[in-house]
Amino acid sequence: MMTDPTIFSRRADDRAESILPARRLERVFGRTAGEWTVEELVGLVKAHAIRIVSLMHVGSDGWLKTLDFVPRSESHLRDVIEGGERADGSSIFSGTGIRAGASDILLRPRVSSAFLDPFSRVPALVLMCSHAGRDGAPLPESPDTIVRAAFARVRAELGVELHALGEVEYFLAKRTSPEDFYGADDRGYHASSPFVFGEKLRRTALTLLAEIGVPIKYGHSEVGYIPASQADDSIWEQHEIEMSLAPLPDAADGVVLTQWVLRNLAHQSGMRASFDPIMRKGHAGSGLHFHFSPVVEGRHMAGRDASGALSDPARWLIAGLVQHGGGLMAFGNRVEGSFVRLGQGKEAPTSVAWGEFDRHALVRLPIVASAPDGRQVSAPTIEFRLPDGSAHPHLLLAGVAQALVAARGVAGLGELLDRTSAAQVRRDPGGAPRLPLTRGEIAHALATTGPVLEAGGVFPATMMKQVVAALGS
Repeated sequence: MMTDPTIFSRRADDRAESILPARRLERVFGRTAGEWTVEELVGLVKAHAIRIVSLMHVGSDGWLKTLDFVPRSESHLRDVIEGGERADGSSIFSGTGIRAGASDILLRPRVSSAFLDPFSRVPALVLMCSHAGRDGAPLPESPDTIVRAAFARVRAELGVELHALGEVEYFLAKRTSPEDFYGADDRGYHASSPFVFGEKLRRTALTLLAEIGVPIKYGHSEVGYIPASQADDSIWEQHEIEMSLAPLPDAADGVVLTQWVLRNLAHQSGMRASFDPIMRKGHAGSGLHFHFSPVVEGRHMAGRDASGALSDPARWLIAGLVQHGGGLMAFGNRVEGSFVRLGQGKEAPTSVAWGEFDRHALVRLPIVASAPDGRQVSAPTIEFRLPDGSAHPHLLLAGVAQALVAARGVAGLGELLDRTSAAQVRRDPGGAPRLPLTRGEIAHALATTGPVLEAGGVFPATMMKQVVAALGS
């Protein structure tokens, strides 16, 4: 069965199709995603012989799940797009308190999330889904529900729209061969082909991500490099893909879609992809740093003003991360390798501190790129450097939003920020709290942070009890 090459072709010599906007279906429909309709998706499926409609969603483990359909008729196709389908919530959200005896949930597709699956041999349309309970209301235990509720609470209570971007670091592995002349440990940063073997895969990933609707800032090779050994005859090299700022729920989806694309490309190429926080002791690990920008009336408020002062939303965000970063490790640092990465340093946070440009701080304010005339060409951000590749982005970002709201009411906010500044911590290293370095310590920190996360009904109390118990076991 033939399909329209202007829809599915990605040939570099195909000049018939415009390359902008970067998102493929925005080019097809001639409108932004928020303006798409069910009827347009139905028309796309009919006109281009798309055989599969795939509903994707995120489970309690942070990975993408898939439910596939072959539409029998136009009415069936419309029913799938408009109404979704039922699923077993106790399996999808294991460990959150959903009982098998009352576990039916509903998948709710989002029209604006649609994209064409770049890996399916059969033409397939994908829609990302939210989750609803039997009553039709958003499912409280769903990571998608939680991050959307936290995003809405920040906007309602603070007048702030919190945007974020993830820096997805990952390792690629290939078997050694006599022709290899790649890399050196901690010297791979911004290396170019032929001195890295993963450049082609990374560039393919950047293009595919842009086309399916994940806004991308840039990609590059990273410092990490692990030579072959007797235990593993593969070379591992590290790369990074950094997304562009997006509203919190979209930023979370962007991370899981990026990991999905990279895993698929590595599999197709006969390589292995890993997001583990540490591959081998003594070598650089993979963080999953997040940058945040509180947006007020369209203005990004993470930077300093002309007098050098931070905005209130920026101060609240920094204070929230400093106060509750340890508890948020339950969602941002979820495996034993997380502690190895933190314990060996190598630009991982070593203390609960914040500062300008300091890569060893828990929170830092990076420089902002500007044109020669002084015009900022990227938004100022506040970077949270604690999370790693094991993170559950939806729950982590929701927790950050809750910490932001809580910090607004902190007494002695200025004193807290002074005491935890990187400059003060350098003067008095013993005065800075240390990060949790065991699951039990994270459980204790999360128990303290629990009321902050549960505020406003964002994180269900039953779910939080389950997470604390699992960490302490």
